[in-house]
Amino acid sequence: MNWLFWSLLAALFAGLTAIFAKLGLANIGSNLATAIRTSVVLILVWAIAAATREVVAIGTITKRNWVFLILSGLATGLSWLCYFRALQLGEASRVAPIDKLSVVFVLVFAGLFLHEPITWRSACGAGLIVGGGLLLALK
Repeated sequence: MNWLFWSLLAALFAGLTAIFAKLGLANIGSNLATAIRTSVVLILVWAIAAATREVVAIGTITKRNWVFLILSGLATGLSWLCYFRALQLGEASRVAPIDKLSVVFVLVFAGLFLHEPITWRSACGAGLIVGGGLLLALK
């Protein structure tokens, strides 16, 4: 269950991200705030990659890896820009549940592109996520 531990930590930090971001957005533009946040992430992650010596494997990355990692980075950047703008305009307690609808998109995209099964359980779970997200966001 190593994946569960890391998933729960990711959720914890994502929750803190929303609160810290909302507080940090006071009196500045959402794009500037995203640029600052992204710079911090860039420095942190490269430092961790260097400390764990994973950077030595950079020469082994395939063209396919590069393409999909670059696309993932672009999607992340666009997501963060949209998220920070939404936080600037709305309440964190309403923005975050809608942002978490990404889980539903992951289930659909995983089924379409990764051929992961969409079972009745995952469909019901997705429905509950949509319902819960809307319930929380539409106060």
